[in-house]
Amino acid sequence: MISRNIFELIKRKYGYCSSWAVWADSLGKPKDKVGDLRLFDIEKNNHVLELLHSKFVLVGLNISSRSIQFPLGNFHDNRSMSQDYKIRYALKGTPLWGSYMTDIVKDFQQKASGKMMSYLRKNKDFEEKNVEVFRVELNDLDCEKPTLVAFGNDAYKVIVRNLGKEFEVWKLPHYSKYISKENYRKEVEVILNSKLDDSNNQPNAK
Repeated sequence: MISRNIFELIKRKYGYCSSWAVWADSLGKPKDKVGDLRLFDIEKNNHVLELLHSKFVLVGLNISSRSIQFPLGNFHDNRSMSQDYKIRYALKGTPLWGSYMTDIVKDFQQKASGKMMSYLRKNKDFEEKNVEVFRVELNDLDCEKPTLVAFGNDAYKVIVRNLGKEFEVWKLPHYSKYISKENYRKEVEVILNSKLDDSNNQPNAK
């Protein structure tokens, strides 16, 4: 559970580049209510705080467009071209539901991940600055050693080379992958089952 104070702090500081892995239920169509942010109105829906946690932090590379008009709208895009609905379908009922979600690179519009990675290679100081912002973000989240879960190869590479010695890092396929939501969920389930089994088999696992 996330406290109201932390929820409000995160919303105020990172609201236009972050969110939580909770979505309103579909009414039948895949993208129904993916962008319905009323569930984050804690004045009317304060029980949502009971669903939120920081055991896992889901991390994308960067926001591909400046289309986020409302706080906590990242990863909750219901436009026709958006693939965010696949995340809802894949994570529902898994331990990742309710996790914090953000991007490792803030406020840098670039749809092509290859160009983003090229820019990072040529601008090491820019990458380091964003990693430090991410560290502050985790501190504001008040979480101790969360598991970082990257969406796609590029986000995974950036996280591992900067934070891989400090945090456990998992990788999920990117939700924009050309694949059905059903097959995307199957891929995610295989990875999660493997990672969770490994965690449970660690000598200190409880």
